[in-house]
Amino acid sequence: QILQQAIDCAMRAALVLLRRRRPVPSSISACTRSFGARSKWKGPFFEMDLLQAARNTHEELNALRRSGKAVIQKEPIRTDSRMSTIIPEFVGLRFEVHNGNSYKPVVVSEDMIGHKLGEFAPTRKRAIHPAKSEAK
Repeated sequence: QILQQAIDCAMRAALVLLRRRRPVPSSISACTRSFGARSKWKGPFFEMDLLQAARNTHEELNALRRSGKAVIQKEPIRTDSRMSTIIPEFVGLRFEVHNGNSYKPVVVSEDMIGHKLGEFAPTRKRAIHPAKSEAK
């Protein structure tokens, strides 16, 4: 389904480029990386490496299910791509998103679809102010 959306994105982008008489990108990944995700016809932006890692993790988990073993994701997917949109294929997976200092763990749920990975890895610490003492 996501691949079909990416192909549709590539086709729409090719039509736009043909109208502008510019060269057409050769691959789907070039399309999704070069066009971003500002308008709806472009589709959501996500790193193709993240999608591939998610698919590989799903394959590993499905193999564990078939063999009857405990289904636990061994290690989270590490990424620096805070700007990637969470897509349905990421649901149920664990990510470690870089916040500029360290990697913060993020477990993706259905409510997170459409948001960015960076929204769930805060970059700033909360200010903890000292308690005010009572003046007498």
